[in-house]
Amino acid sequence: MKMKKAITMLAFLVVSILLLAACGGEDAGGTGSGNTKSIKFMHLWPEGSSAQHYKVVNEIIADFEAENDGITIDLEVLSNEQYKDKIKVLSTSNELPDVGMTWAAGYMEPYVNGNMFASVDDIIESDLSDSFVPGTAEAFSIDETAYGLPLELNISTIFYNKAIFDEYSLEEPQTMDELYEIIDTLNKNGVNPIALGNRDAWTGSMWYMYLADRFAGEEDILTQAINREGSFEDPALVQAAEEIQSLVDSDAFVQGFNGLADEEAKSMFMGEQAAMYLIATWDLPNFTTNEDVPQEFRDSVGYFKFPTVAGSGDPNSYVGGPGVGLFVSENSDVKEDAKEFASYFVQQWGERAVTEVGIIPATKVDADSLELPEMYVDVLNDLNEATNITLYADVQMSASAAQVHLDMIQALFGGEITAEEFAKTHEDTLSAED
Repeated sequence: MKMKKAITMLAFLVVSILLLAACGGEDAGGTGSGNTKSIKFMHLWPEGSSAQHYKVVNEIIADFEAENDGITIDLEVLSNEQYKDKIKVLSTSNELPDVGMTWAAGYMEPYVNGNMFASVDDIIESDLSDSFVPGTAEAFSIDETAYGLPLELNISTIFYNKAIFDEYSLEEPQTMDELYEIIDTLNKNGVNPIALGNRDAWTGSMWYMYLADRFAGEEDILTQAINREGSFEDPALVQAAEEIQSLVDSDAFVQGFNGLADEEAKSMFMGEQAAMYLIATWDLPNFTTNEDVPQEFRDSVGYFKFPTVAGSGDPNSYVGGPGVGLFVSENSDVKEDAKEFASYFVQQWGERAVTEVGIIPATKVDADSLELPEMYVDVLNDLNEATNITLYADVQMSASAAQVHLDMIQALFGGEITAEEFAKTHEDTLSAED
């Protein structure tokens, strides 16, 4: 059964510090030559683009190895898209790492259906009971069995360069009309309005999802269409597609956006070659705590909620949801040790994700007890006021439907299809899966 529904979180102020407990202990038996066991771990936070993540992960691994004689962590680190590709390849030959990273809902389904991910209910019950922010662990469950341990909670928002805005006397827009005025002013002054790397397509999907949410008003039309409780040819979803093409026609995005990777778009924004950039809060470290990023730039970054459109839409309704989580391979030769490591990692990650990495963890922390960057506090306050968080569309969908969605996003942004064709292709694809 597919888990395809929006995650709604109403005023869930993060309420308690996660007690960091060492779960090392003794090995669970095991066979093989010598006294050393190796747990293969793959993650997607390279040192170059995710320096703080990378550092904290390495420290957690070192601590685990120090507390667990005879166990070593064999680490492989890849970028986001490389990671997705490699996991897919490894799954075809039944060679998944012992512990790796996964996304929630529809992304997990083929792996769970193929009996590749182990249940982690036992870890949650024994070590992590009541540790997660409501809605996060559930997103990694299928048929009420958990197959992933969530690490992040994200919302997507539009970051902007305050220095550029100040130079042209621009203010944070509250409506799409105001955003169009900003785009026009920037274009007239030779400044790229919005950095977008739509070669990865999920980036463009966020723009589409927000517009769908705003046109729909209080109804979560997009999730209803994916769940088959509604139609993808709903007028609000067609209007959202039309608005995407209006943005393209207004030269809202950097030149060649459909051929740029997200990392390239991010570099343009961080290199002050574009004024705005829509991304999730997993990038907060680059704007707050990452000391490899010039302090002058970090001080110049602000953000605003996605604008309302034609007087419709709730600015406190977000696109987002849980980010990556950990899976344990069902076919691991060291499955119990891998589960111990996964549990240890989640417990160690919680507060350190806040204080050292600068992201929002999926585990509960007491934000009032921690010294946090101002932007981080603002994001937490926004989450407390959130009326709805709609899970990323490609994550909600099955793998095959998600690929159609991403292909259509590229085609829509590229002007290769009409808004009506965009909606019909989605409707036909999702209907065929019923």
